[in-house]
Amino acid sequence: MKSDLIKKVIAAATCVTLMAQPLLLTSCKNKNKNDGKPADYGTYGSDIAREIAAKFPDRRAYSAGESQTGAYIEEKIKELGYTPEVQSFQGSGGTSANYIVKVEGTGFYCAQDDGTFALEHRVAIIGTHYDADLYSEYRDDEEEYDDEDYDEDDEDYDDEDYDDEDEDEEEEEPEFRYDGISDNASGTACVLTALMAFKEYSNVGFDVWFVFFGAGTDNFTGAEAFYQSLSYEEQHSIDVMYDVDSLYAGDKVYASSGYKSLISTRRYEMRRKLYQAYDVCFSNTLYTNYGFDLYYNESGIKVDVDEDGVNDIFKEMPKTVSDFKVFDDRMIPVVYFESYEYNFTTYDQMKETKNLSLQDYGGNIRRTPADSTAFLDSVLVEEDYDRNGDGEIDCSGDRLQIRINCVAFIICEALLKGSDKGMTPAEYDAFRAEQTRQTYAVETTETSGT
Repeated sequence: MKSDLIKKVIAAATCVTLMAQPLLLTSCKNKNKNDGKPADYGTYGSDIAREIAAKFPDRRAYSAGESQTGAYIEEKIKELGYTPEVQSFQGSGGTSANYIVKVEGTGFYCAQDDGTFALEHRVAIIGTHYDADLYSEYRDDEEEYDDEDYDEDDEDYDDEDYDDEDEDEEEEEPEFRYDGISDNASGTACVLTALMAFKEYSNVGFDVWFVFFGAGTDNFTGAEAFYQSLSYEEQHSIDVMYDVDSLYAGDKVYASSGYKSLISTRRYEMRRKLYQAYDVCFSNTLYTNYGFDLYYNESGIKVDVDEDGVNDIFKEMPKTVSDFKVFDDRMIPVVYFESYEYNFTTYDQMKETKNLSLQDYGGNIRRTPADSTAFLDSVLVEEDYDRNGDGEIDCSGDRLQIRINCVAFIICEALLKGSDKGMTPAEYDAFRAEQTRQTYAVETTETSGT
């Protein structure tokens, strides 16, 4: 009964919202979309991603490098004017930490069982893991990175500091060194960019929690520790979790839902936030300005994705698993952003890239030595160019910059779509005004009729 009431009220409020569009648009945020291009955040995020990769190439869970990366993130958060909560936790390999920023929203008026409305605070989480690691088959556990090898002036590591003692040996060495620029310096930088961009938004209904998870490569331990730290009320106030992972190396940027959206009776409920993210991309000029598109995984292959013994239609979900799993397992809708390539005829063929220059590890980049700034930049960065043909350079050729900025923009704008469970104060006021108008109209008609 309460669910039906909420649906009817939100439907009515949507109609009222459309009629009151000029008023509500000005109340949603304090910026004008006509003031410049959408997602025009410059090199803020791409600079951070490259700096993390250069300064902290060894960011294994529980390592000194991971801890130093966390301190770096904390400093960046403070530079934006926020005071982060540092949440330490114990994992299988030691101590790590989550870095959390909570921005309170206006709340939503939600229908109660008795037909009244109460202001409730619903939560949207924007998360990413900041640690990085190689798969064990590629990792030399005896290799250590020394902070003294970092040259502050060059903002890069000197390859001479990594030469083998037997450099005269004929054994071929790769021309690049792993630093996790894609997985997941890019995701970390994207969430910091979203935090920076979010400062321009006001009167957002959601309480928005930005969370940088430690030990993501250790079975998403940071995300689990964060969820377990929440009270029952907080856990049940979460409407959506946006997870950003590995944006750079894959051929396309995809948004996907979680595996619980396979439940037929919950499919639309679990995927609605995903569709809203696509709506943001398609209703803005991201492709016109940057050549950026957000893709569906629409492979349609029948495969047992969730390993329950039943073949599923594999679409609108990822092959890879990340921190979103902690929330998906609790039936919380998720929107997972990643770069990948799902245009294959079989599930097993799928990989991050078909780019012939990135096939050293079978087209897989994450957690392989190919996840290297020097290597990926040499292949993927193009010259800045004149996109609109007016004779002036107006678009970056840096894929990393474009993807970080566009995904951050999509997430921030998607928050304005609101909660499925209630109305913002502005929507509620418009709804009540319309109710009053209709009541007055009915009463006037009845009086005139008598």
